[in-house]
Amino acid sequence: MGVVLTVAAIAVSAAAGIGAELRWPDRAGSWAREALVVSLYTLLPFVTFFNLARVEIDADLGSGLVLGWVAILLAGGVAWLVGQHLLGLSRPATGTLICCTLVPNSGYLGYPLCASLLGFDSLGEAVVYDIVVVAPSLLLLAFAVGAAFGDKAGERPRDRVVAFFTRNPPLYAAIAALLAPDSLAPDVLVDISRGVVVALLPIGFFAVGAVLAEEATEGQVRLGSPLRPPVASAILLRLALAPALLYLMALPLIDLPGPYLLLAAMPCGINTLLVSHVYGLDVRLAAQAVAWSTAIAVICALAAEATLG
Repeated sequence: MGVVLTVAAIAVSAAAGIGAELRWPDRAGSWAREALVVSLYTLLPFVTFFNLARVEIDADLGSGLVLGWVAILLAGGVAWLVGQHLLGLSRPATGTLICCTLVPNSGYLGYPLCASLLGFDSLGEAVVYDIVVVAPSLLLLAFAVGAAFGDKAGERPRDRVVAFFTRNPPLYAAIAALLAPDSLAPDVLVDISRGVVVALLPIGFFAVGAVLAEEATEGQVRLGSPLRPPVASAILLRLALAPALLYLMALPLIDLPGPYLLLAAMPCGINTLLVSHVYGLDVRLAAQAVAWSTAIAVICALAAEATLG
């Protein structure tokens, strides 16, 4: 799936989500969330198992995962310093800035772009990074930030840990893939799973369009300008600082896998909007960061494909 087709699919899917919310305001938002849940329990585990089963974890892959964690923690700390001390944001807005930094759109955009820019053979390494670094960043770190900085009551730490293990089907698909012999991942099923990656994108961005339109209908969201300091900070922290930290730390140590760096440079994930809504963070800032960082990332992807081509 070429980057141009990926961009077209993003635009069409997001527009469909917005249109659905305008046409069926009482149902479209729930449809979008249900589609994300269905893909979490069906498509993502399928993609995870049949791509990870073909990956051999070497020193570079393993070390890159450790550096990925260090980079994301450092970036989150910088986001706290920027929001709290440099910009003087409220606690909810600071929490949103941290969450936007911690959570990239790895599955619904990262996987398709990995396939487009690096080839389908790179998906296994992308899955490894997504399972080990990105998923816990959302389910543990972002949830904890929401509970600590939001206006609404948060979950107990024990509840978040339980949620990580009970609401994370790709984790168990990943464990099964690491234990399974190669014979359980025949070429035909690997090829099918790579086709499923293409289906993740319209599902994810239909949800983006529907949820953003839903929040706008409630008067909570205006896209505004990407140059507004909190929005610009979220964009730079997510698209520039997080991947730069990973790259610079890896440079003298290992040959960093390309999919790791690409997923680290993905825009703010849609789940930052959901965390903000649930915990009482700054929903407007989250929506603006998701929209603008995605637009910038898409432009960069088109430029990268033109350069590589």
